[in-house]
Amino acid sequence: MTIPWLTLAIALPALGGLAVALLPRDRAETAKRVTLGVTLATLLLVVAMAAQFAPSGSGPLQFEEVYPWIPQFGISFAVGVDGIALVLILLSVLLVPLVVLAAWHENDDAPDQGKGYFALILVLEAMMIGVFAATDVFLFYVFFEAMLIPVYFMIGRYGRGEGRRRAAVKFLLFSLLGGLLMLVAVIGVYVYGGTFLWSDLADPAGGLAGVDTATARWLFLGFFVAFAIKAPMWPVHTWLPDAAGSSRPGTAVLLVGVLDKVGTYGMLRYCLELFPEAAKWFVWPVVVLSLVSIVYGAIVAIGQSDMMRLIAFTSVSHFGFITLGIFAMTSQGQSGAALYMVNHGFSTGALFLIVGFLVARRGSAAIADFGGVQKVAPVLAGVFLVAGLSSLALPGLSPFVSEFLVFLGTYAFHPVPAIIATSGVVLAALYILWMYQRTMTGPLPDSLAKLRDLSGREVWAVAPLIALLVVFGVYPKPLLDAVNPAVERTMQQIDVSDPAPAVGQAGSSSGGAEGESE
Repeated sequence: MTIPWLTLAIALPALGGLAVALLPRDRAETAKRVTLGVTLATLLLVVAMAAQFAPSGSGPLQFEEVYPWIPQFGISFAVGVDGIALVLILLSVLLVPLVVLAAWHENDDAPDQGKGYFALILVLEAMMIGVFAATDVFLFYVFFEAMLIPVYFMIGRYGRGEGRRRAAVKFLLFSLLGGLLMLVAVIGVYVYGGTFLWSDLADPAGGLAGVDTATARWLFLGFFVAFAIKAPMWPVHTWLPDAAGSSRPGTAVLLVGVLDKVGTYGMLRYCLELFPEAAKWFVWPVVVLSLVSIVYGAIVAIGQSDMMRLIAFTSVSHFGFITLGIFAMTSQGQSGAALYMVNHGFSTGALFLIVGFLVARRGSAAIADFGGVQKVAPVLAGVFLVAGLSSLALPGLSPFVSEFLVFLGTYAFHPVPAIIATSGVVLAALYILWMYQRTMTGPLPDSLAKLRDLSGREVWAVAPLIALLVVFGVYPKPLLDAVNPAVERTMQQIDVSDPAPAVGQAGSSSGGAEGESE
């Protein structure tokens, strides 16, 4: 009997969310326990599935399931994963229980609100798994749009600050605009390809192979703009700082750590593999936008006075590196981009959680309200430093590996953009170290004299992320073994090869000359 792993992974948190929503309003503690239990069960289920994944499998997808859904229009409930989708699903199911732990006492003053927030977390988890697992383009679009609903309420109803409703509406409007453009492209794909199944559409011998060049480029743009908004790339990034700044830290972790990866994942899975010629034609515009995102996001982050908004702007810069790696059109660049998605989730997730602990203690995310925290909370300050150093890609921590691969892969074809992109590393050191200096070092204000260090629950919430940053910084092979075969298939699909090493060419030429002379 074949176990429907992915269907179970989607159904478990979805049903758990329904169960939490149906609990009585005065059962907030029960809601927390049920939510944590469901998220841990989902994590164990996905880990068990991942243990059976064969990176060098014969086909592009594993754990495939296809069930008729709307057969009149050829729409199926079709799911499956390659190595990239698998590691992103693992990232999702890891972050959710950590968010639940971190948010355990956030609603103690209003327990009637906690039940709804935790139910939304579970529903969102189901949709995050679904969007990475979907192999029917229409099903992908459904999950892509459905994710907006829980996030809208998590920001607008359960967020922080007076501007949370405006930020939620802005997030929704930007996302709906991108979704509308993608819907047009999805319809176009069906009209020209005759199916919604990704495996058929990506088949070089069929699917969209017969689409004329101009049409393919317009369809590419429909998907790309939607993914650029979700990613977010400059200049369609403006919703993110408002949304992250008005969110609870746990919401920001899932928003930036997972949901934004749907955009860059979609570029790899749909933009490149369905429209290879169009993707190559748009390389330079995307490279330029990526460079602007890298530099702009970093410079604006330096000037932020709110830690939540600062981290959000750093993510604009980091996503510039990811899109640069994707459109470098080299295996190193795309492997680095895929690895960057995961490592950014670890790094940014840790930063948002730690800032959340500070906000819970001080009631503010303003940098000016802190100082000298390491004197009274050394563990908190130490964890904050490690998370911050990972964000600036310090060697020995996992983001360094992915950033180095992006630089290596980009330099092979685009040396000037690669050199320009290195400015993002210098700027990252400025915004991270300056934030740490202003909040953790210096004189201790009297208002922070009784600030407590991390509790046991908080340590459990952030320690796994710190551990993974160190482990994959020293030994990234398990992640690379999973994503590299998927990247190789993408390179074959878009018919691009890595450039031969110049040193190797020179050595071969000299060796040949010597042989001839002898």
